[in-house]
Amino acid sequence: MNKFRFTLMALGIMAFTLLLTAGAQAQATRTWISGVGDDLNPCSRTAPCKTFAGAISKTAKDGEIDALDPTPGGTVTITKSIYLNGTTGAGFGSILNVLSTGVIINITDATDVRKAVRLRNLDINGGSTGVNGVRILAANNVWIEDCVIDGNTGNGDGVTQGIGVVVAESNGVNLFLSNTAIHKNVTGVRLSTTTGFVAANIKNCNIEGNTTGVDAATGAFVTIQSSRISGNTGDALRVTAGGSTLNVTDSVMAHNIGAAANAAVSGATIQATSNRIFNNGNSFLIAAGGTVRSDGENRVVANGGGVAPNGVAIPKQ
Repeated sequence: MNKFRFTLMALGIMAFTLLLTAGAQAQATRTWISGVGDDLNPCSRTAPCKTFAGAISKTAKDGEIDALDPTPGGTVTITKSIYLNGTTGAGFGSILNVLSTGVIINITDATDVRKAVRLRNLDINGGSTGVNGVRILAANNVWIEDCVIDGNTGNGDGVTQGIGVVVAESNGVNLFLSNTAIHKNVTGVRLSTTTGFVAANIKNCNIEGNTTGVDAATGAFVTIQSSRISGNTGDALRVTAGGSTLNVTDSVMAHNIGAAANAAVSGATIQATSNRIFNNGNSFLIAAGGTVRSDGENRVVANGGGVAPNGVAIPKQ
């Protein structure tokens, strides 16, 4: 009898070990998608999945999903740290988000310490009816690199919908946006949080052909460097919440029908250094109680109107 019980225990342990091994194998560190793949596949290099949504459940936390070839990757909701790579060369990751949001990031798992997402080389196309391009609800750090995000109109308000990249956090987050084109949305980038703050770093981006370029809303601290915010039908840059700050340096704001930079409410702050501000409806606009500071090195030419900076000058070093 003891021998029989021992055998049963050994078999049970072996079965449990095999189950754990199978679970570990089901989630690989690197997975692949392809235009000729199938989401029933294991998402390996030789048996790729078809969509990001199909691959994400088979990819380990902190892992990577790569596109092998021109791939309609499909919309996706991200609930763990991960890297989506459209790749270059043969690969091309495309997300068509007609009447929907392209990428939703919502990481709430307490065991996911990093809560970090990286999106690279993706074309997120709302087809002029998309709700939002990328919507960030919960994360610690998000990188968006070398992407194109366009065609999001949503319900047209540009506050909850119709946004290229929207941060609507209940906590703080760091957003790193670089080498990315954001156009034909109601609002290009909108940033807000109910607690903590959104620290957004935008570099080498073209934010064009939207209604509003960048909207720094509640709890937003934004730095824009070496970017072009042009051809928008409203303001290029707006701060719409007291206590929020937008810094812009070495950038071009041109051909916007609204203002190049608008501190739109009391307590809003814009700090502008060494920019080129051409042919806008207004250069700077400042609401009562708002502040715009300059280092005196902005080139302001041929704008329809606007006011001079009213804050203490930023000292030149």
